[in-house]
Parts: sequence; C-alpha cells; structure tokens
Amino acid sequence: MLTFRVLISLIVLTILAGPSLAEHSQCCQIDEGLEIIWSGSNPIMTYEELASYCGPILWFSPDEPNLNRLHGKDIVLPIAFPFEEQADTPIVYYMVRTLLTRNSNEEPAIFRDHSNRVDTQIDLRTLVGIDLDYFFYYPTEEGMGAHKHDVESVFLKLYVHHCEDCDDDSYAIFVERTIAKAHGLDWYDNTLVTDQYTEFPMTILVEEGKHASCTDKNHDGIYTPTFDVNRRINDAWGLRDIMRSGGLYSGGFQAWMAKVRTTHDRVFPPLPYDSPLRQYFTEDGVYAPDNAIYQVRPFPRPGDVDQEKEPKLIHFIDDKGDEDWPEVLEANSVRAVTRWMDEEKFINSLSIALRYDGLNYGSRDHTSGISFMFPLLVIKNVSDPVAGGWFVNRIYLKDKGLRDISWNLVYTPSASRWVDGYFAVGWEWDEDDFGDVHTDTMTETGVKFRLNMSHTPLKFLGKLGTDFWGVRVGVKNKGLFNWDSIGYAIEIGAGVW
Repeated sequence: MLTFRVLISLIVLTILAGPSLAEHSQCCQIDEGLEIIWSGSNPIMTYEELASYCGPILWFSPDEPNLNRLHGKDIVLPIAFPFEEQADTPIVYYMVRTLLTRNSNEEPAIFRDHSNRVDTQIDLRTLVGIDLDYFFYYPTEEGMGAHKHDVESVFLKLYVHHCEDCDDDSYAIFVERTIAKAHGLDWYDNTLVTDQYTEFPMTILVEEGKHASCTDKNHDGIYTPTFDVNRRINDAWGLRDIMRSGGLYSGGFQAWMAKVRTTHDRVFPPLPYDSPLRQYFTEDGVYAPDNAIYQVRPFPRPGDVDQEKEPKLIHFIDDKGDEDWPEVLEANSVRAVTRWMDEEKFINSLSIALRYDGLNYGSRDHTSGISFMFPLLVIKNVSDPVAGGWFVNRIYLKDKGLRDISWNLVYTPSASRWVDGYFAVGWEWDEDDFGDVHTDTMTETGVKFRLNMSHTPLKFLGKLGTDFWGVRVGVKNKGLFNWDSIGYAIEIGAGVW
C-alpha cells in the first residue's frame, strides 16, 4: 500500500512539474551554489504562487501560550485577523512590497487584479529582484508590555535569475537574504545573507509569548549567533523565550534564553507539487505528514478593518507600507541593484546629547556642552569585521559660548544593547579666557546605558526621531601616556550611539 502511494505521488509530481524540473534546477544553478527556490520556463506567476514557493517554516516553542497546548497537525497558529474569515489551518499573510525591473524593459512587470490580489500576476522576464514580506497575526502577546493583538514579520529579498545556460528560456528564484523582525526595531533585526550552507525553506524560530522572528539557517531548532544570523550580529535580537516571564533582557544573547524545540511544533508552507524543496519534507509520498500546513493570504488593506469592533488593529495594518503594493523600481545600473540589496539606511543615524565633563577632581575645571555622534563615513557606518562592533565619529562643543571643540573616534560593541562599554580617542581644542587655543590628545572609556522608550510610559519621546535614549558615564584623560589629568564625562541624550 505504501509503495502504491509513493508511485501515485511520483506520477502526479511528474505530470504537474513536467519532465524538465531537474533539468531546470541544474542549468539554472548559479556559481555560489545557492539553493533554488523555484525554476521553470513559464515566467508568469501569481502572487499566491510566489508566496507559496518562498514561504518559511515557522517553529514555535513547546510552551507558546497561543498554541493552547496543541501540537503537530492540530496547530492553528498564526491565525487570520479578527475581521477576516477564520480557517481550520494556520494563516500567513504576504505582501509583494517591491518589484525591481530590468533596465528599459518595455514589457509590464505586473498584471494587476485589484479585486483579487491572489490572481495578480508578475512577469519574471522583466524582473531582477522582489521584496516579499510575510506577516503573522497572534491574538495576544505576553511578558513585559503585554497586549492584545500582535503582528510580526519576515522579509525576503529574492533574486530573479535568467538561466542563460538552459536550452529554452528558463528562470530561477533565489533568496538573497532573510530579515526576521524582532519587536519592531530595525537594530534588532535577525538578518541572514544566504550562503552555500543555508537550507530552504527558511526556518523561522518564533519567540515564546513575544513572537519575535529569528532565522534558523540549518533547520536544527537552535539559534547560533554568527551562523543563523550573519549581519550586525552584536545587535541582532536572536531568540529570547524567557521574555515571556516579564523580565527585561536586552543585552547580548545567551544560549539559556532559548528553549529546546521539537519537530512537531513546526508549521509548514504550502509548497506546490513542483517545488524543488518539497521532497526534503515528504515521507511515503505525503508532504509534512506530521505537521500543520498554513494557507497564504494577501495582506489586507486598512479599509478592511472594522474600526468599531477592533480600533487598535488599524495601526497594525496601516503602518505596513503602501496599501496598493507593490512599488515598481527600475534597475538602471549595477549600483541600483546593490543599493536595493543592502538598504539598511536606519544605521546611518545621528545621536545628540547634553555633555558635562570635568578634570582634576576637586578643581573648578568643569564644563557643559553638546555632543554629536554620527557614522564614521558620515553617510555609512563602519563595523568591526572581527568582533562586530561599530566605529563612529563624535564631536562635542563645550565651555563658554561652546568655544571648545573635540573630535573623537569612538568604538562601541553594539548600538542597541541595554548596557555597553565604549572607548574613545581623539583631540581637544581648548580656548582659554585670553583667546589662546591649546591642543591636547584625549582618551575616554566607560559605559553607555540605553533604553528603548517604545515600551515605557515615555514612548512619546519616540516622536522626536528615535526610540533609544540613554546615559553615558565615562572616565576621561587628557593625553595618551600621562595620567595626571583624569576626570569624568557624562552625556544624556537621544540616539543609539
């Protein structure tokens, strides 16, 4: 009987996929050896098909409260928004946020069906890249700042490859990177740039109770920094199942923060029959036989929300970008494609603080002023390639009429942890009351305390341009090798640096 089921499954797969499935996979493979998400000769694809081919596996903690003690095929999580029809399977929403078109292509990239986004079609012949977003709705969130309604997300950057080595016109889709969002802060993103060791469908570890998303590169259910996340590692949130208890753990990730996961707590994407990834999770001809499989739906419009019954839901829908997605951009140069691939503009941030410092304890040499910190290359930050920290500029003005000025090169291990050390070295130009300017080298080291105001009663401060506010307390010295001019420095202000 099992043999018959396997045979029937293979026949159906052959009919639906066509005889060229393996051939397409072989001739469409690019040099880096990255795994193909889809390949074929028909370049027309609907939104729903695209979302089904690329969907991630969701892996929950065994103690996730919204599971209601259900496991395996009984899991019905994530669920549909309250204003939509519910289902007896999990529901995952998608949004085709951006289409990057080939330069000067006269063919349309998209054939819209405004009444039914599911049937809207895209033409892969015209495309270089796609931003494809997935959203997950959970009825409640637990732990610090617990609230009703929670929407989390995962963003995929897809590369569309025209397979020139194939006998016919064939195309392939690869995932260039996966960005798993955590608690609404870009600095906490768990970002994985795909390499030859990345396995698909991408597995997303879902944080217990709080539902932050975290990439799992090799499907082992364990978060391993630098492996499962390979960009901005020190700032990446990782996976912190302990947050459900109500504690605040915003320092670096530690292994004890995540619980052990079991395979029956996974929820699988609805991979089509011709998906090259489906075979890895098929047993005796049945795809994901012991796990729930979610449905994909287009992300709703703000007008779909019943604001009388669920007024708090509107901002979860309204802040996810243009409701008439996707945005169509033209790739008119290699640089344009590169900028689309690496668009982390949020790290080009400015911090501003009030500064108070003093030298020679007991003297009157105490001054106040204002401090600015900004990227090392002004418009682009520079990361330490070994330890993962950041090099940034600091300029502060102080004393009477802000007549004294200093420039420092500052090193800090991260930009988002609750507490971090830092070290600075630079020069000070100090003008005395007689107009003479004295130049000195200076060093400073200490700790920076940061707080994300978005989860506190002071969250209104986020309207000033940043959710992070903090205090820096340091020990300052004039000179590099002499230690007779030691003092202190205190800064209070806004920004991650």
